[in-house]
Amino acid sequence: MLPDHAETRPYAGGKMLAAKDDGVGLITFNQPEKRNAISMEMWTGLGDILDEFAEDSSVSVVILTGAGNKAFVSGADISQFEKNRSSADAQAEYDRANSVGRNKLINFKKPVIARVRGFCMGGGLAIAMATDLRIASADSQFGIPAARLSIAYAPDAVKRLIDLVGPAHARMILYTGTRIDAAEAERIGLINRMTTEEGLNDVVLDVARTIADAAPLSVAASKLTINEMLKDESQRDMAAIQRAMEGCFNSTDYKEGRTAFMEKRPPHFVGR
Repeated sequence: MLPDHAETRPYAGGKMLAAKDDGVGLITFNQPEKRNAISMEMWTGLGDILDEFAEDSSVSVVILTGAGNKAFVSGADISQFEKNRSSADAQAEYDRANSVGRNKLINFKKPVIARVRGFCMGGGLAIAMATDLRIASADSQFGIPAARLSIAYAPDAVKRLIDLVGPAHARMILYTGTRIDAAEAERIGLINRMTTEEGLNDVVLDVARTIADAAPLSVAASKLTINEMLKDESQRDMAAIQRAMEGCFNSTDYKEGRTAFMEKRPPHFVGR
């Protein structure tokens, strides 16, 4: 979905792809033959790409997407269940191995957008919910089939689901294990926006480039503040929020923003 001149680099044996262009980083789950079901190796690859994008000052916003038109991520790679998730002990080891990549996504400081087309199920939905914004095509489907596999959904993912849709809708999704379409997902707040299949790339890139053109320190402060305010009051890092606010007001970007406004021109932010 980025221009052809954007170089694509493979990770996890080619099952994860990375590219960047004009302030936007793109991460692709690349296992379309399995509807982009995510394996342990892909979790590691995701973490490696996020590490690079975190240190790359040319990347202001990141898009996650799935290869092909069938799925964003259809869930965990069930072919690995017998080997890696056959018991509670094996599940604990699986969670430990994957937690590194998962935590890097959760704690990533730059905005992340999930570009969803097709199936976004189970672990795939957990990934999408860990992003900042979710934009989906009208043919997308969402669900958490835990009740159909006799597994328990992770508490942190349940918390994100509740934060997005509220406890009533969370109960319906989790108890029934049924799928919902993009229109219903938008109605209950699971996704930010639904668009046509043909318009998906343009809508996602427009949002991404709008964010990339914004003041990086302000966007980072907003992400930090939102994440902290979603925590219990006793766990909020108010000192970090205060530092982020002060950093914005003391920055050259703040001066540039004021000057550009007075001169009636677009601002040029540099992130300091």
